[in-house]
Amino acid sequence: MPNLEHPAYPAADLLHLESLVPCRESQVSMLLSIFGERQQFSFPSIFIYGHTSSGKTYVMQTLLTTLQLPHVFVNCVEYFTSRLLLEEILIQLQSCSGTEQMSPVHCDTLNDFVRLFKQALATRELQDQTLYIVLDRAEQLREMEANILPAFLRLQELTDRNVTVVLLSEIVWELFRPSIGCFEPFTMYFPDYSIGHLQKILSQNHPPEYSADFYAAYINILLGVFYMVCRDLKELRHLAALNFAKYCEPVVRGEANERDTRKLWKNIEPHLKKAMQTVYLREISSSQWERLQHDGGEPGQLKGLSAHTHVELPYYSKFLLIAAYLASYNPVRTDKRFFLKHHGKIRKTNFMKKHEKTSNHLLGPKPFPLDRLLAILYSIVDNRVAPTANIFSQCPWEEPALSQQTAFASGILLTSTQPCAHKASLCVCLGNDARPIC
Repeated sequence: MPNLEHPAYPAADLLHLESLVPCRESQVSMLLSIFGERQQFSFPSIFIYGHTSSGKTYVMQTLLTTLQLPHVFVNCVEYFTSRLLLEEILIQLQSCSGTEQMSPVHCDTLNDFVRLFKQALATRELQDQTLYIVLDRAEQLREMEANILPAFLRLQELTDRNVTVVLLSEIVWELFRPSIGCFEPFTMYFPDYSIGHLQKILSQNHPPEYSADFYAAYINILLGVFYMVCRDLKELRHLAALNFAKYCEPVVRGEANERDTRKLWKNIEPHLKKAMQTVYLREISSSQWERLQHDGGEPGQLKGLSAHTHVELPYYSKFLLIAAYLASYNPVRTDKRFFLKHHGKIRKTNFMKKHEKTSNHLLGPKPFPLDRLLAILYSIVDNRVAPTANIFSQCPWEEPALSQQTAFASGILLTSTQPCAHKASLCVCLGNDARPIC
């Protein structure tokens, strides 16, 4: 019995749609209920959110295309300004209306967009049914003008036309809502695929020369290895296609049959462990990876980011990090003692303030002014440092004091990189103690 039923659409189309969107039947059924019949007014705006690779974009594209609903689909990352976005919507709208000659569109303001939008919907093809405007990666709208998002949310009211705007995003609606308020859309959540859903979806792509049970067993092994570190459907599909030839080698050579899972697992296990090191990285192409597997190469032969354990920083960037670390963990009154050769006589006293009895590392990094950072930089570098744009471009400008995040990041990078030897007197100072780092 089909899960998708709606009186406004043919049963054959709904059955085909159900086969194209496995494990998303409940979400598609909800969308069909919201859309209603073709000529009915739907919600002015719908907000769909969920993690990456949860099927939001694919389900919307498949639903609108399979049921032949007039729609405009725009990626807000590709059209990153309001003018590009509005003009692209109008250009796609011309193709929906069946216009043979595509005229150039110039839309500078939102008022121009509303006027041109009404003109484009004047054709008979778009007057009798709902038009859907889908904005993928809609979180980019927050970086545009303040009136763009509220206008899209109530575009049906502004144009007095049968139009529904669908926003697809990976973040929740609460991070969209302007402080002055706006029209609230209908929100809908796409949950992550479970391991059972991933098993069912990936098993549908089995090669015709092998049985479905054989490929399902391979997907089960693949998910058992990668599910804890990767739940991205696209990445898992890429890994499945990349390693399946290696899984089939014992069967091709006649050393095992399709049901001998133990031999198949022992053959594929070391190669899956290698693939674990490059999940998401795409350091080499698929052909290079297959060649490396065929030659019996080791993961250390990969010439990518994961093959390098030491990352060398630029010369002045390294010393800027050291200077930021020193400035964030040492009181200002110690600079004269640490960074001047002839600092004069220092009185020894046992008097310490109450908060100084605690290690500065336990208290965390402190903010510091930019002038102090540069003064320490000039004192720890051997040669004379000219205050050029190359230096100032690497300093975060957050005067009057640099943020604690900058100081904390400098401490992390100092522990993960190896500063080169530059001066015997350079020390990392912890509170009132000093010890060399070179």
